[in-house]
Amino acid sequence: MAKSKIRELQETIVQVGLRIAKRGEGALFVIGDVEYSLLIDQSVPPFRASDNPKLLESLALIDGAVIMDKEGIVRAYGAMIKSTHTIKNFGTRHSAAISASQKPGNLVIIVSEEDKKVRVLKDGKMIIQLDALQKDIEDSVSQAVNVLESVGAGTIGTIGTSLLVPALGLSLLPGVIVFGSAYYLGKMLTKKYKK
Repeated sequence: MAKSKIRELQETIVQVGLRIAKRGEGALFVIGDVEYSLLIDQSVPPFRASDNPKLLESLALIDGAVIMDKEGIVRAYGAMIKSTHTIKNFGTRHSAAISASQKPGNLVIIVSEEDKKVRVLKDGKMIIQLDALQKDIEDSVSQAVNVLESVGAGTIGTIGTSLLVPALGLSLLPGVIVFGSAYYLGKMLTKKYKK
């Protein structure tokens, strides 16, 4: 998939996630391959998520996860992900998100109804968190996706954090916290202030 299509997909999902979070509802999106079973009959045929964000949002509100392939085609909704971890004080959605994100190459976006945050996970770690209640957060989504694309698999794991330690992140944009490698974050800040 071309970088512009991947970027468009990520922006679409984050924007949809922010709308869901603002209403105090939750959702789970998985881009990649994951084991799951269907909770409901699939009456909506596969479609490209970026082409129909309103339908994506409607499907995300159904219990279970929305599963997309790497091309951004919605393959399943209302899906129960086979979870390998349970996390104390977190629900099944968070456990499913962490399990799904541990498969190499998967990207998971979880929308928390409790704290109205949108979190992006990769390699079993949270890499970005967006606060849906931050004023004009939608304006920061494009920049947040830039960070997401820049983070890459090689930099995530160096000092990655878990959902339980959000204070270890770095806020580069209002309402957006970035987690990951100290080296990467230092380079990014250096570039930002040299311009």
